[in-house]
Amino acid sequence: MLKITEYTIEKLNDPFGILSGERYELFLDIEVPEEDELFSENGLYIRVLFAVVEEQIGKLIKYDIFEKGNEGALEFDLEEDEEAMITDFCLKHLNEAMNN
Repeated sequence: MLKITEYTIEKLNDPFGILSGERYELFLDIEVPEEDELFSENGLYIRVLFAVVEEQIGKLIKYDIFEKGNEGALEFDLEEDEEAMITDFCLKHLNEAMNN
């Protein structure tokens, strides 16, 4: 199971009003056990796009996993319980971006 060690969250601006609701971008530094196929000596982070439409519960739109120091996204998908954990994390921290 992955562990979130650090994060940043920012509300994305939609100057043209194309998107419905509000969008947020999060960068999550994660740790995974050495025996996990995702493990990297360099460390990993996840870039998350998260949406809230009309004050409804938020939704994980997209995520990409990156190895620190490399530009390209890794070709891995998170397990359902890991996606649920990230969604819960995003919901708990949305107010930080709203207040900035």
